[in-house]
Amino acid sequence: MGKIIDGKAISNALQERLKEQVAYFSMTVGRKPKLAVIMVGDDPASQVYVRNKIRACETVGITSEAYKLAESTESSYLETLIAKLNEDRDTDGILVQLPLPAHLNAKKIIPLIDPKKDVDGFSAANIGALLLDDKSGLYSCTPLGIMQLILSTGINLTGKHAVVVGRSNEVGKPIALMLLQHNATVTICHSKTEDLAAVTRTADVLVVAVGKKHLITADMVKEGAVVIDVGINRDDEGKLCGDVDFAGVEPKASYITPVPGGVGPMTIAMLMTNTLKAAKRNVQ
Repeated sequence: MGKIIDGKAISNALQERLKEQVAYFSMTVGRKPKLAVIMVGDDPASQVYVRNKIRACETVGITSEAYKLAESTESSYLETLIAKLNEDRDTDGILVQLPLPAHLNAKKIIPLIDPKKDVDGFSAANIGALLLDDKSGLYSCTPLGIMQLILSTGINLTGKHAVVVGRSNEVGKPIALMLLQHNATVTICHSKTEDLAAVTRTADVLVVAVGKKHLITADMVKEGAVVIDVGINRDDEGKLCGDVDFAGVEPKASYITPVPGGVGPMTIAMLMTNTLKAAKRNVQ
């Protein structure tokens, strides 16, 4: 029976440590780190995510400033706001909550954020830093959190076969690079992969980030694998569930993350970590 990787507990412990680091920063610099959060429209899920991020800022002592803009906000207004925040010396991190309304192009908006303030780690500069193993970059929060969860198991990744299901720019690709940096042998699977089960059954570490409920079943998992479920879906009863059939897979896994309470809390914790990192660099 697999041990549950308690993302909430790990996140809380990390935020307690961050609280001390933020307090020291504030004492030595004379101000708190500051995160600007921009949300356009009133998407219900985005409202929850933004509220959780602001709450986390309060917990660790980071100042947050929320810009809640109307659904009809023009691209030019958003571009001007980002430019203003880029120039503001007291703003350390800038986050644009996705998804944006259909008339706004995220591929045009996100690159406008100064890479030094891009605490989501979505800019080309920060993705390039990850590729080059440049530790000065700001890496994507969810993959950072996933790595913390994997390492919390005590597994030595050197030589282990890690299989990542999903190739998104936000999760799949960056977590594959991070696993490579820890000397794992990495395979990326996606919607065009032939015989997915044959590949996933070889994984010592299985990371699933697709967004399809119960895609991974017990017969697709190797005995003793570490299983990280990044998906957030709704089951037939409307309850939150992941991409992994938890009830079926948990008895075979050595460690497994639940949904909810696994990866989600770590994403926010790493956002706080990135904001402090950006603040330290901003005052150098």
